[in-house]
Amino acid sequence: MNSALHWFRRDLRLADNKSLAAALAGFARVHCVFVFDTEILDALQPRADRRVEFILRSVAELAVALEAQGSGLIVLHGRARDEIPRLARQLQVACVFANRDYEPAAIARDASVGKALSDDGIAFVRTKDQVIFEQDELLSGEARPYTVYSAYRNAWLKRLPEADLEPAPSADARGRLAPLPAPWGGSASLPSPHGIPSLQDLGFEASNLLQAGFEPGAAGAEHALQAFLPRLRAYRQARDFPAEDGVSYLSVHLRFGTIPIRRLVTEALRDASDGARGWLDELIWRDFYFSILYQFPHVVGHAFRRELEQLAFTNREDWFEAWCRGQTGYPLVDAGMRQLNQTGYMHNRLRMVTASFLVKDLQVDWRWGERYFAERLNDYDLAANNGGWQWSASTGNDAQPWFRIFNPVLQSKRFDPAGRFIRRYVPEVADCDAGSIHEPWKASRRGPGPGEYLPPIVDHLEARQVTLRMFEAAARGKREPADGNRS
Repeated sequence: MNSALHWFRRDLRLADNKSLAAALAGFARVHCVFVFDTEILDALQPRADRRVEFILRSVAELAVALEAQGSGLIVLHGRARDEIPRLARQLQVACVFANRDYEPAAIARDASVGKALSDDGIAFVRTKDQVIFEQDELLSGEARPYTVYSAYRNAWLKRLPEADLEPAPSADARGRLAPLPAPWGGSASLPSPHGIPSLQDLGFEASNLLQAGFEPGAAGAEHALQAFLPRLRAYRQARDFPAEDGVSYLSVHLRFGTIPIRRLVTEALRDASDGARGWLDELIWRDFYFSILYQFPHVVGHAFRRELEQLAFTNREDWFEAWCRGQTGYPLVDAGMRQLNQTGYMHNRLRMVTASFLVKDLQVDWRWGERYFAERLNDYDLAANNGGWQWSASTGNDAQPWFRIFNPVLQSKRFDPAGRFIRRYVPEVADCDAGSIHEPWKASRRGPGPGEYLPPIVDHLEARQVTLRMFEAAARGKREPADGNRS
């Protein structure tokens, strides 16, 4: 039994893969598997899910890369908690390796897999790969987890070990990767060229992933990185402007592990510019939210700040639906939501603007918006999505009080001053000039008649006062409902 099994999950690459490297270092033969987990897939709607297509194409690329090294990828479709122990028994491996996942559902799944493997006398080894620091590696002097980003960032930078940035030796494993067993995969396997199922086999439909500009796989990640590096020095100045090509577009690749976080941190540290420092901050924020999710799992479904669990949201469903459709009457908010609906991507500045608007202008529970983003974002990651929503809702890890409420008009004027981004996604106001496009309800417009673009769903200044009262009541331990009768 001098063989092992590497289980690919959120690490869809050969290069610098910590778990795969550990398996190769300890065993003469290593099999590789990926499971299209029905416990995850069956819950996804709609069925033209860009993320499933991204994963499928990335898995296909990974299979070809393994074949080039004389091996192959076993691809299964079923419940991972059942398929992995079954395959490990079939292959008679001594150990299953995987990179660690920090989401509560994944932790529960891995506990189930570990128990089944242990019952069969098979070891289950999990390795750090998604983050720079994990679990209890970065704690305060009182051995407590950091709950404020600035303190976490300072500790992260101070303790950053160079050894943790070294790439794992997993890119070239010729002679150590096992050939595909034949037959392989048991009853749940889906034979096809390279052993890869089609979207239809998985119960899904083709999406507009490629048309929206997302190139899957490790090759797509490398292309995105090389396109971004010449813009890195201008990152801090350009990142907040959605009409500009200022961000990295690497979040989906980090989400599915088609590029390692160590590679990006190394690139950021290599450049001494202010832009590189700004980008590094964003990578540290990612680690921070992973830490919060691991240390405080109650944040899934509940406010981090428990005293704000009692916010008396109005939760008007018609307002929520208008927000989802991008029909609030505020052009920048609507442009952001339409970008999300059409492409599966939303610019980071707009994630904050739209989230703030839902919670603090419409008094809709942040969990409603969190779930909507979870359904639509190509780069959906529980830790980052939850952290971002709770930050915007002022229920999470934020030293600022709840009266930070984004003004959607001022945000629009500041970050899309000429209305270039708005015109792309809200053509109803394209005839407005740069001075009126942010508040088209005030403009005397040419073009199509009235009614094409709705007036603002709420008055921002009035909504702000309602929200302040709602938060003040929650802080006092009361549940005083917001006024839901405004129009």
